[in-house]
Amino acid sequence: MGSRQVTSWHGKNITVAGLGVSGISAARALAGLGASVTVVDGGDSEGHRARAAELGELGISVRLGDAETLPEGTDLVVTSPGWKPDSPLFAAAAKAGVEVVGDVEIAWQLRGPDAAPWLAITGTNGKTTTTQMLASILKAAGLRTAAVGNIGTPIIDVVLGEETYDVLAVELSSYQLHWAPSLRAHSAAVLNLAPDHLDWHGSMEAYAADKGRIYEGNTVACVYNVADPATEKLVENADVEEGCRAIGFTLGAPGPSMLGVVDGILVDRAFVENRQKNAQELAHVEDVNPPAPHNIANALAAAALARAFGVEPRAVRDGLRDFRPDAHRVAYVDEVGEVRYIDDSKATNTHAAEASLAAFEPVVWIAGGLAKGATFDELVQKSAKRLRGVVLIGADRALIADALARHAPEVPVVDLDRTDTGAMLAAVREAARLAEPGDTVLLAPACASMDMFANYNKRGDAFAEAVRELAAESA
Repeated sequence: MGSRQVTSWHGKNITVAGLGVSGISAARALAGLGASVTVVDGGDSEGHRARAAELGELGISVRLGDAETLPEGTDLVVTSPGWKPDSPLFAAAAKAGVEVVGDVEIAWQLRGPDAAPWLAITGTNGKTTTTQMLASILKAAGLRTAAVGNIGTPIIDVVLGEETYDVLAVELSSYQLHWAPSLRAHSAAVLNLAPDHLDWHGSMEAYAADKGRIYEGNTVACVYNVADPATEKLVENADVEEGCRAIGFTLGAPGPSMLGVVDGILVDRAFVENRQKNAQELAHVEDVNPPAPHNIANALAAAALARAFGVEPRAVRDGLRDFRPDAHRVAYVDEVGEVRYIDDSKATNTHAAEASLAAFEPVVWIAGGLAKGATFDELVQKSAKRLRGVVLIGADRALIADALARHAPEVPVVDLDRTDTGAMLAAVREAARLAEPGDTVLLAPACASMDMFANYNKRGDAFAEAVRELAAESA
């Protein structure tokens, strides 16, 4: 599979960058294999010191308050995903001729000879949902599997754990792929590409190239989005194993070597005999929860990876029926005064918000937060006809307001200039005032949450609580 297996970690001096979940996982694993591990982190809070003390009991050194100086004698740097490539620590490593890799790379190197194959998923949006759908399908097929990686369970812990698996559903971020040069998946999918994390990658080209790394060395299938030609281009540029196939997914009728939708049925024209003429029914649109267009696309991508692994059609259907999406992903909250309230707080960028807005009409849109360098003109242009009104919150709401003024000047906009704990309730009340019976009030912020909330989950929780308060007032 092309992996650079490391035969022994004993006595190696490893510097781990970051005292978060993945950093702690890497530090524990490498120390357990006999490496001399030092963790560095720029923070020095009470929480940092508590975590450092726990690692100290395992013989792991922790240096707090200095994330720039490379510890003397370092043989390898293992970074947490969020650390930028231009971090001073990595510049020091490059100057010293020391390689920098991520936790996913270490997990890949630590796999045993009989390790489970990886079915890998990346994309700007939909990664977690698709990975969970894939795991549900694989389980329905009777396979031992787990959804791992960027989804929350550190993949090093899974690779070194006692439980054995037939196959793993692996969610990978662009950050993780950037630092995983030897990863070689069984099959992989890039769901979509839209500007995101450009402050980290430096350019859209660099961001796309890191996403495309997921296809390197694939053995069976490179799954791409027919509606997003940039994903197919990544397949064309990938160096894959002989016989690996390009498999498209589309919301329309599929051509040969594609999965798609015909008369409300998800069909496979890729993993069937005589695909020029034949198609295999997999599931109905109603089997997908929720059956919004972007989520049907997620289901098709998951199905393609499962079929690449040899899963039978019935398991695709059963796995999709069994799947329940996580909270804050196009989640129905309540109906108040004949107006539906939908929580898609996970829509933290413009591409995700566009997909969410496309599922409803008419919409009162609650948006705003930290833009992360994004622009909003294209999103507003594509969604303007669906908008009944807009309520803007958060630090960068002016950027959305300006785009609305340019491309949807007739749409009423409420600019909510407050960041206190009652701001979301005020936003929901303003949205209710703008909405008419039959409308949908949609929280799809198109921005990150950290200006007002700890994370998108807390933002979604605040929205749901505000809707419940509104319902109580209307009762």
